[in-house]
Amino acid sequence: MTSTPTPLPSHAVDKETAPEKPRKMSRAERRAIAARGKLSSPWASGIAILIAILWTIPSVGLLITSFRPETVIRNSGWWTVFGNIASGEAEFTVDNYNQALYGNSSNLSTFFVNSFVITIPAVIIPITLALLAAYAFAWIPFKGRNFLFVAVFSLQVVPLQVALVPLLSNYNDWGIGGSFWTVWFSHSIFALPLAIFLLHNFMKDIPPSLVEAARVDGAGHVKIFFRVLFPLLVPAIASFGIFQFLWVWNDLLVGLTFAARPYQPMTVAVAELAGSRGGDWHLLTAGAFISMVVPLVVFIALQRYFVRGMLAGAVKG
Repeated sequence: MTSTPTPLPSHAVDKETAPEKPRKMSRAERRAIAARGKLSSPWASGIAILIAILWTIPSVGLLITSFRPETVIRNSGWWTVFGNIASGEAEFTVDNYNQALYGNSSNLSTFFVNSFVITIPAVIIPITLALLAAYAFAWIPFKGRNFLFVAVFSLQVVPLQVALVPLLSNYNDWGIGGSFWTVWFSHSIFALPLAIFLLHNFMKDIPPSLVEAARVDGAGHVKIFFRVLFPLLVPAIASFGIFQFLWVWNDLLVGLTFAARPYQPMTVAVAELAGSRGGDWHLLTAGAFISMVVPLVVFIALQRYFVRGMLAGAVKG
């Protein structure tokens, strides 16, 4: 008689050969998959393309108008250039740019350089100070740290216009009124609360084990900051740097309020090209396009860093 084999107990089954149970997805993961499917649908792509086209039309019209002669600009719209190209009657010129950059009435070349002189320090100064302050708030325990951090963050609710008159009065008392220093200080002051808040949040997302391991190896605050944290903060620094660069370059209020005529940025000069009745359209369009080219190039060139910085706080390795 053949004996029936005795089944092995459940604990004797090899765990490697046992089938794995599928992991149950959380509600957040299901929502993320559903949102990804909706955003990648043909309808979403078509709407995004339509919005991009509508957003680009004014810039295309500005570019075309900047290359048209003054008389043609006054007599017809920029969209008529397509019909003129088809019939071979289109007229283009670069005189608008020559007059805008080097003309006696505009001379935008000087203000173009001023914008770089204003923007670059106004980006470097707040990032440098914010990195040091964010590190202190995130990794150096001291009395009243949380209260002071909340106080710095709450400064973001203070309107820019409220501080214009007190700052201008202080600058004049210090003897630096109307110079580049007033614009650098003003942009740095207004940018510091947001910069400290963003960089602090990125630093807090870094695993504490990295900092503790560096301390065990005998590293001090300076070595921890530059060798451990700083390489991980490059995306965050680039993201805020792009924001600050675009803000300062396109700013009109601060440059008009604190800078004297020789030190004013290009936005002030372009606004003055319009005049009281906006007569010099050919110069205004050329100057406006010159002003928008730099931030456009900066954003396109650093777009990958911008996206990485936006995602760095949400993606965990």
